Amino acid sequence: MGSDTAVAPPRKGSGIRSTDLSGAKKPRKPRDDRKAAWLFLAPALVGFALFYAYPTVRGVYYSLTDYNMLAPPNFVGGANYTDLIGDDQFWNALKVTAYYVVLNIGAQTVLALLLATLMHRLTRSVALRAMLLVPWLVPNVTVGLIWLWLLDANLGFFNHILEAIGVGTTGFFNSPDLAMPTIAAINTWAYTGYTALLLYAGMLQVPEHLYESASLDGAGEWRMFSRITLPLLRPVLALVLVVSVIGSFQIFDTIAVTTRGGPMGVTRVIYYHIYEQAFAQFHMGYASAVAVILALLLGVLTAAQMRLLRASRSDLA
Repeated sequence: MGSDTAVAPPRKGSGIRSTDLSGAKKPRKPRDDRKAAWLFLAPALVGFALFYAYPTVRGVYYSLTDYNMLAPPNFVGGANYTDLIGDDQFWNALKVTAYYVVLNIGAQTVLALLLATLMHRLTRSVALRAMLLVPWLVPNVTVGLIWLWLLDANLGFFNHILEAIGVGTTGFFNSPDLAMPTIAAINTWAYTGYTALLLYAGMLQVPEHLYESASLDGAGEWRMFSRITLPLLRPVLALVLVVSVIGSFQIFDTIAVTTRGGPMGVTRVIYYHIYEQAFAQFHMGYASAVAVILALLLGVLTAAQMRLLRASRSDLA
C-alpha cells in the first residue's frame, strides 16, 4: 500500500469506533488553596494588626509629640530623642537593665543546661519535667509577692533561718548591693525550668549513636557534652538566648511589686523608667521615645546574636 493511499473511515455498524480526540480528558488544574489559606490566617492577621502593628505605629507617632494624656498631642519632631540622649536617668536605667540581663541570663543558662543534661543523660521522668514547669506557670506578680514575704527582713522564712544559724537578718530588697542579685535570682528560679525543657527538647534531636560511639572511644560525660551536645545544640541554644534576652530587658512586674525601682535606683530598669515617665509624670511622648529606642536596641541585639551563634545552620545537617 502506498503512502498516498487514503484510508476510508469505518462504516456505521462495522463495530469499529473512530478515535474521538475531542472527548479526551483534559488535565485537571491544581486546586487553588490561597483563599482558604487567607481565611485561616485572617484571625491571626487581625490580631497582629490590632495588638502589634497599630500600637507600634501609634507609639512612634507619640514619640514625635509632647503628648501627656491630658491634652491633645502637639508635634515636636525629634525633641524627645534629643532630651533622651542627655537624660542621665535613661542611661542609668539602661545600665541597670544590662546588669540584670547579665546576672539573669548567665545563671539561668548555666542552670538550665545542667538540668537539661541531667534529664537527658540520667532520667527522662515526665513527673520531673512537670515539676520544673510549675514555677514558670505561676504569674510573675504572684512570684514577686511570694518571694517578698519569704525574704522579708522581719517575718521572712529565710531570715528566720539565717538568724537561727547565727548569721543575722538581711534586708535582701533594701540593700543596694543585694537588691538586683535578689531580683535576678527570683526570675532565674521562675524561668530556669522552662528554659531547661527547651534545651532538653533540643538534646533529644541529637542521634544516640554519637554518644555510643564516643563512649566506646573512652570519652567521658564532660567530653561528650562539650564535643557533641553543645555544638549540635547551637540552633536551639541561640533561640533560647534570644528569647531570654528579650524577656530580661522587659523585666517589670517583679520589680513593681518588690523594690519599685529602689533602693536608690539600683533596680530602676528601663521598663520601670518608661512606666514612671508615662503614668507617674505623664510624659507619654518621652516614654514612647524611650520605648522606640528600646525596640531598636533589642532588634540589633537579636540580629547580632543570631549571626554570632549561626542560628540558621546546624551541624546535624
